[in-house]
Amino acid sequence: MIILLYLQKQMKLLALSLFSLLFISSVSVSRSKKINNEDFLQCLYNKSQPSNPISEAIYTPSNSSFTDVLESYVRNLRYSTPSTPKPLAVVAAKHESHVQAAVLCCKNLGLQIRIRSGGHDYDGLSYVSQVPFVVLDMSNLRSIDIDIKDETAWAQAGASLGELYYKIAEKSNVHGFPAGVCPTLGLGGHISGGGYGNMMRKYGLSIDNVVDAQIVDVKGRILDRKSMGEDLFWAIRGGGAASFGAVLSWKIKLVAVSERVTVFQVVRSIDQQGGTDLVLKWQQVADKLDQDLFIRLVLQPANGAQQGKKTINAIFVGMFLGDAERLLPLMESNFPELGLQKNDTTEMRWIESVVFWVGMPKGTPIEALLNRTYSKAMLSYLKRKSDYVKQPISKKDLESLWKLMTEIGEVGMTWNPYGGKMNEISETETAFPHRAGNLYKIQYSVNWKEEGSEKANHYLNLTRTLYEAMTPYVSKNPRGAFLNYRDIEIGTIGSSGNGTFQEASVYGRSYFNGNFDRLVSVKTAVDPENFFRYEQSIPIQSRSSKVKVGSL
Repeated sequence: MIILLYLQKQMKLLALSLFSLLFISSVSVSRSKKINNEDFLQCLYNKSQPSNPISEAIYTPSNSSFTDVLESYVRNLRYSTPSTPKPLAVVAAKHESHVQAAVLCCKNLGLQIRIRSGGHDYDGLSYVSQVPFVVLDMSNLRSIDIDIKDETAWAQAGASLGELYYKIAEKSNVHGFPAGVCPTLGLGGHISGGGYGNMMRKYGLSIDNVVDAQIVDVKGRILDRKSMGEDLFWAIRGGGAASFGAVLSWKIKLVAVSERVTVFQVVRSIDQQGGTDLVLKWQQVADKLDQDLFIRLVLQPANGAQQGKKTINAIFVGMFLGDAERLLPLMESNFPELGLQKNDTTEMRWIESVVFWVGMPKGTPIEALLNRTYSKAMLSYLKRKSDYVKQPISKKDLESLWKLMTEIGEVGMTWNPYGGKMNEISETETAFPHRAGNLYKIQYSVNWKEEGSEKANHYLNLTRTLYEAMTPYVSKNPRGAFLNYRDIEIGTIGSSGNGTFQEASVYGRSYFNGNFDRLVSVKTAVDPENFFRYEQSIPIQSRSSKVKVGSL
């Protein structure tokens, strides 16, 4: 009788929660206390297909492989500590039906689901939650079907960029795909957040070259572009698909690359080699160069020429879709101050340039792109933030910036140029809004190896100091940010999960500008109970102007 009364009480609370369209975390926690692994496992067995048994895809804490499977795609040691919350289970799906079962069972049992393809989300949101949760790991779903004749490919969400690039190169030396430079990125999250890479000035982002997709929605249905409709297809291209469902695969359009591309890396010291003038000139020309040319600028604290003196190295890393014979006159006409010479450049196949850009040693075989594993020694604690710049920073202000960076001494910046194709695509064409009007995007980065919260706070504060100092020079109202450089310090709602639309829109408008309202509308239509949620997910709007947001 006591148990029956308890269950009746919980059902009343649940009904009230659904009726008011407000997610109340205490209700979720209360419900989850009744759930054990047996409930979840039994549901998975019931929902899965006998022809594709799910038993070998399930890992619970009682399984000897649980920790290895959970940590295999943890890329930030900040979220791999004994105190880091662990999921009730990891479902390492081996078939589409496993994804459907995981979604339906988490929804039916009131569990939060976290969807992980590559694990590169900087703040660990694909595998950590403060409320009871399950990790849906997509890494086993990695098939890639290349159709060179049609110049398209179907690639599953768990495939890595390195695997995709390698498969394309197996079929053709004159085809590629515009996406990120890190080969271990999973396609599911990378593309859904935009997909930024060194061919974006020529071909735009990954999402600008997606022609279809498959997604599991909140009802467990597998939808393609036709069945999901154009609104949802618009939203998952740049809006972060994990707010709307679990992406199974993308159909992408391949792009043309020349048989030989040219890469270079030129390092100039700020204090000894006229680096400030070079940075000033880069700001003036990088977004206006030939669309075949992409020059990334990395600003990194370093030891100066004099012992004990700190400086900043300006590292110019170039990718040109052509040979050096055509590149050098372009550089001489547009950026002669850099002094690029023939011996600074290297010609190679496009697939080999991927190896170069990730920083692998010269001569590394392209098969290295198929490596998905990380040893613990390769990992570090890290923090990333982002910004967009619309006007060049003056020489005087650059010099002040160098002074601060040398004082901080640990935090670097990467400036990624805009222009070209990005100026030609409307900010409303996809959910990703950061298009024309931006000169470059900034990534702030710091890595450290020391354990403990004291060290973490030290490095986090250094990053915040530089980020705040950049406030006068970056976009405003809103201050823009890149979704794929996830930063939970931007306007995240508190642990209760309740907030006004205005509170949730802080991060929403930073990531999506004016597209945020349309994303909320799509979210409310396709997931009205806000099942797919996390700390910075797209909220739904209710009649009372409250929103459902993820809980910390």
